[in-house]
Amino acid sequence: MEKLTSEVAAILTERFGQDTVIALATLEGDRPSVRKVDGYYEDGAFYVITYGLSAKMQQIAQNPRVSVCGDWFSAHGEGVNLGYFGKPENEEIAGKLRKAFAAWIDNGHNNFEDENTCILCIRLTDGVLFCHDRRYDIDFSR
Repeated sequence: MEKLTSEVAAILTERFGQDTVIALATLEGDRPSVRKVDGYYEDGAFYVITYGLSAKMQQIAQNPRVSVCGDWFSAHGEGVNLGYFGKPENEEIAGKLRKAFAAWIDNGHNNFEDENTCILCIRLTDGVLFCHDRRYDIDFSR
């Protein structure tokens, strides 16, 4: 396994650094649950706008270990609830998410006045990426 190189970082950013549907797996006890979410990748993490009282967030609160899967990429990580989308500490990433999700973010699906509308950060720990007939085994630890 190799540390995240600039080459691999560039591939991940090109592939996932915009509105991207990924699969997110969580655990409820020993039972896995998987669902598709809109994600945005940046610097070793995926970011998702979600509802803080959803099943996935309740599962992550109990066990933060998660897995994600996208186009020719799968990884393990830790889910972290960054809290309310509109809080000052989230201003920078919220702005990036507004830009990445501009096509749908204000279509009425999200209620940004509800403090349960939160940002889920999936900090990746390790993963496998396939690109141009090459396999990259990635260690995201710093």
